[in-house]
Amino acid sequence: MVETPDIVRPPAELSAGLAAIGSATASAELSRMGIRSAFIRGPVSVTPGVRVAGPALTLQFLPKREDLYPVDEYAEPEKQLHRHVMYHARPGDMIVVDARGDMGSGVFGEMMLTYFKGRGGAGVVVDGCLRDIGEARQLGLGLWIRGATPNFHAQTDIVPAAVNVPVACGGTLVEPGDIVVADDDGAVVVPVKLAPAVLAVAREHAEWEEFSRIRLAEGGDLRLYYPLSDEARPEYERWRAERGRD
Repeated sequence: MVETPDIVRPPAELSAGLAAIGSATASAELSRMGIRSAFIRGPVSVTPGVRVAGPALTLQFLPKREDLYPVDEYAEPEKQLHRHVMYHARPGDMIVVDARGDMGSGVFGEMMLTYFKGRGGAGVVVDGCLRDIGEARQLGLGLWIRGATPNFHAQTDIVPAAVNVPVACGGTLVEPGDIVVADDDGAVVVPVKLAPAVLAVAREHAEWEEFSRIRLAEGGDLRLYYPLSDEARPEYERWRAERGRD
């Protein structure tokens, strides 16, 4: 029997808060905390308008060696570890796949993604491809991928090798349970220990940006309102007070 580890999930309110601030703000605040780049390079959204955040279930692929892995898509299915990452899925989870940037293997197809959606999964980030992409887009999941292919997961050059281990997705380290924030700008990895601080600072940032956006739309001076200048701060504080914000 194949056994794979589960992850430790952070409080759901952390993921919800990070989803609200989005990937760009999360990336910028992490940069100020010393994380040079938490952006997963390569995978892009194929589900425009979807913004999600959740703990990462991770799946690692390695180069295929035919004497160690069956060629048949359905041979010994319970030994195929891409299935097992989905067995751990809980509502709000993200699956992050190190597929080595491979463009010939469809890590998951419609059936597997349907199962993940049924388990309450929020999104999938793949440094590689999916298949059945037309049907997959209709499931309501967030999908961030390099591309699409008709090939199944182990048909060509890679095979699933490990579940819920540290992976390099798009050149970025992802630890199991890290919070992945993903939207139209891409996917960003927020280390769990930094998530509360990122969220606290980002909420303040988002609030002054809301004020500045209003003033800029009214023709306000860019030098005054973005970034928010000391000269404009009293006006910003009055605006907050009028809205009952502490």
